[in-house]
Amino acid sequence: MNPIAQQVQDVIYSLGFSNEVIEFEKPTRTAEEAASRVNCHLNQIVKSLVFQGVQSGRGILVLTSGVNRVDTSKLEKIIGEKVKKANPEFVLESSGYSIGGIPPIGLKIDFIEFMDKDLMQCKTLWAAAGTPNAVFQVSPQDLLTMSRAVIEDIKEDK
Repeated sequence: MNPIAQQVQDVIYSLGFSNEVIEFEKPTRTAEEAASRVNCHLNQIVKSLVFQGVQSGRGILVLTSGVNRVDTSKLEKIIGEKVKKANPEFVLESSGYSIGGIPPIGLKIDFIEFMDKDLMQCKTLWAAAGTPNAVFQVSPQDLLTMSRAVIEDIKEDK
């Protein structure tokens, strides 16, 4: 197993869970590709998106459904400050992972974490496991426990 994916696997085990990281030969660079690869609905894919507080500089991880977009104005109300999408350098430096493989657990620094309430409607979810080639299956409740995220309505209204 790739050492980075193994690192995520080790975090899963250290948290007391038995979910298995699965690796693919080819990367999945979009939620659509990931859903196709694991043969699930797009809403079951967990997108891990990193934002940054404009004033505080603090990292914010948003776990959202593959079909949703984040409404930054809702996020700003919750956080109490303006936010911006984090640049790739900040993401790698602060999380320890590159965009496209950010897991919802085992991050380098302590992020403020939020989970899109729509993810709770699925029986099973698929989340990134450290690389664009690795994922793990998890229930919404276990993801919530693992990540210590707070459930919020943060999706963009259509």
